[in-house]
Amino acid sequence: MKLNKYIDHTILKAFAQEGQIEALCAEAKKYDFASVCINPYNIPLAKKLLEGSDVMVCTVIGFPLGANTTAVKVAETEDAYQMGCDEFDMVINVGALKDGKYDYVRDEIAAVVKAAKGKTVKVIIETLFLTEEEKGKAVELSAEAGAHFVKTCTGFNEGVATVEDIALMRKTAPANVKVKASAGIRNYADTKALIEAGADRIGTSAGAKILEEALNA
Repeated sequence: MKLNKYIDHTILKAFAQEGQIEALCAEAKKYDFASVCINPYNIPLAKKLLEGSDVMVCTVIGFPLGANTTAVKVAETEDAYQMGCDEFDMVINVGALKDGKYDYVRDEIAAVVKAAKGKTVKVIIETLFLTEEEKGKAVELSAEAGAHFVKTCTGFNEGVATVEDIALMRKTAPANVKVKASAGIRNYADTKALIEAGADRIGTSAGAKILEEALNA
């Protein structure tokens, strides 16, 4: 297992400055992480800093609430695509899902997938706010819409990635849809448990610490 390639090295804080993006990208290159996950404004800087490496640039769409209109999410995706973004982590409309507006949720995800033009789309379902049944439904809708991943949380609420949620998502998702664990992942022990439960990617700001701990495990 190449642990480094599970990690989306992340900084999504509103106050993230250029120096922090530079440090994030330097660590991502040093450890050869899968990607850096950053806000759209920082895409051009990250692309420049990561040039010549195989670390991808991932951004967020409809973040962090998911309550933008579909047109706004599509425009965000198209803009990020034009800037060279490689992966797109979109937040579903949680309220619409809970209201049972399944066609709306599915169609919105599909519209973002279309705007990403074949690049990877990960769907953040915000597990904190969902029942077990709703989590399963969110995974099913994401798969039907052509998403490549389903993802636990934004990290902007109290929700954290749990082994139970990852196991549920992995059980529900078809084989061609991967699972990303994100929020509250700070150490190697938790990372290992989430991967063993079925996570294909780990979203964390503690990637360097996790890899150092893994070396000593």
